[in-house]
Amino acid sequence: MTKSATSEPAKVGSHYSNELSDIPVQTRSERASSEDPESFGPVTGREAQWRLSPVAKLRPLIDGVLDGSSYAIEAPEVSGVTLSWPTPGESGRGVAGMPEDRLSANAWSSVSDVAVVDIEGTHSQPLHFSRSSLGSAARGAHMIIRVHPGAEAIFILTSTGDALLGETVEFDVMEGAKLQAVFVQDWNHGAIHYATHNATVATGAVFTHIVVSLGGDVVIVNPTTQLVGAEAQGHLWGAYFADATQHLESRVYVHHQGPRTVSRVSYKGALHGAGARTVWVGDVLIGADAIGTDSYEQNRNLVLSEGTRADSIPNLEIKTGDIAGAGHASATGRFDDEQLFYLQSRGIEELDARRLVVMGFLLDVVSHISDPGLVKSLTEQIRNKLSLTEEDA
Repeated sequence: MTKSATSEPAKVGSHYSNELSDIPVQTRSERASSEDPESFGPVTGREAQWRLSPVAKLRPLIDGVLDGSSYAIEAPEVSGVTLSWPTPGESGRGVAGMPEDRLSANAWSSVSDVAVVDIEGTHSQPLHFSRSSLGSAARGAHMIIRVHPGAEAIFILTSTGDALLGETVEFDVMEGAKLQAVFVQDWNHGAIHYATHNATVATGAVFTHIVVSLGGDVVIVNPTTQLVGAEAQGHLWGAYFADATQHLESRVYVHHQGPRTVSRVSYKGALHGAGARTVWVGDVLIGADAIGTDSYEQNRNLVLSEGTRADSIPNLEIKTGDIAGAGHASATGRFDDEQLFYLQSRGIEELDARRLVVMGFLLDVVSHISDPGLVKSLTEQIRNKLSLTEEDA
């Protein structure tokens, strides 16, 4: 169970389990939560949660004043889908979780208008949302996506342009609902984006979360999925391509609470250029009541040049012996020589063979998006980004 932080700030947050204990947090599930940024200690960059992140670049979002007003979102005009902007008190926020770090709490407390998307009925065509005019001023944002009982939808949010954004996105996937939520991070080069995605998944519901990170300077998306109801499912996919000086990060947390729940986590990334940096931390908790659970997580990184760094940390915590299966895997390396040899033995030039390996590696994730047009567009973007790395080689 998540602990609530109190008014004593010195030992709450990413470093200590609560204000009464000097014992550092040992597992992801022990983190405290609060909507008050002062409930969390100062961020120095030495804390376990922050030591792999570029704190200096995030500082305006951690401690600064953020604009939390509404902003322009392009939304589809479809029956059964509404976008509204209630106040925080009227929005019902917190249904899927509370902030667990100072930056998220600062963004949360700054918001004056919450974007709420309500989805009812079955939608066979993707629901495209986009935003491109956030600007370079520090901003906080909050979005809630409510998928009503039995509803089915493909929700896609594409982010472009400049940004200095701290954000919370909540998903309330109700009983029997099915949601595929796709986030395309194609920000301008200097953009900084820190997002916490919290989902609660009810009985018999299926939640698929896909993040594709290509643009931006610092892009951090941390998805948490609570599989609350019996036979709830969570499928989390991520694809990222970091070039020189880019920092792309994801900290994934799946909490199995209900019986016979299922989760699959698969993140794949490529890195090229001096200073390219990626971070992936995957935490899975199988609770004491989550009997019959089936869970697996993996992260794989493909290093394309010298001077890059990929951190990959999978963690698994199990509190019941009655599970169907659980496991994790992590691998970071260069091209598979055998794979390249096989392709070259079929008459494919080395450069083309390398291109095919990288494209196939990342498209294994992108192909799960249920929108052929978006898959085609992202394929071209990845190909273009890969061609730039070849020019630099």
